[in-house]
Amino acid sequence: MSSVYFFEKGSGQPVVLIHGFCEIGAMWEDFAQELSQNFRVVCPDLPGFGNSPISQSHISLEEVAVLLEDLLEENGIKNPILIGHSLGGYVALAMLELMGNKLKGIGLFHSTAFADDAEKKQMRNRTIQFLKKFGAEKFVSSFVPPLFSEKHRAEFASEIEQATEQAKQSSLEGLIAFTEAMRDRKDRYEVLKSFQGPKLMIAGTEDGAVKIEASRKQKEAFTHYYELDGTGHMGMIEEKERTIALVRNFLIDSV
Repeated sequence: MSSVYFFEKGSGQPVVLIHGFCEIGAMWEDFAQELSQNFRVVCPDLPGFGNSPISQSHISLEEVAVLLEDLLEENGIKNPILIGHSLGGYVALAMLELMGNKLKGIGLFHSTAFADDAEKKQMRNRTIQFLKKFGAEKFVSSFVPPLFSEKHRAEFASEIEQATEQAKQSSLEGLIAFTEAMRDRKDRYEVLKSFQGPKLMIAGTEDGAVKIEASRKQKEAFTHYYELDGTGHMGMIEEKERTIALVRNFLIDSV
């Protein structure tokens, strides 16, 4: 049996919402509630986050893809549409490479098919050093607020606090292992481009983690591409109603 925890709501075409780094499946609660009116929505906790344990000190995105494929098979989830936020998008792309046409569609939510560049790899290494020196709680408290665009931080103070509390459910081992996995992941742009199913990208023009310039370079690979003006890395909170509608419309178009 898979050790990956998940919750689900609704029935119909399966949709798997994959959370990002320093997040848990519960971040999708409002999305799951809305989308479950028409779809079977599945929200896992990645290993080392929330209720899913991590048993090794190193993990690759390819290994995570296999774990999630096992989860799908065990629970009779066939031809799902995957939508991943940030790290969750990297996981979704690894699953796309693994499963190919067993997937009905894929969505990247503030994510990218490109590998890390040299500057980003150095930043990952600094993150690992910080985590080893100061621990998980100090890291997540400083990591989460800048994910929101600067102009939205005061308005979303309570949401930032909630996101920080959810981030504290990340294990130190999971944070280090996934920082390494993100740093070492390969470019999957060609995998994405060659996939014939429906493909969604939602990007934020003020996203500090996935730059809008990188999103625009991938635009032609997607059947559905949207930019959130003035939004940071957390569009599912900063622009909740709009992004729920964008995801719902994409799903309806895809089935």
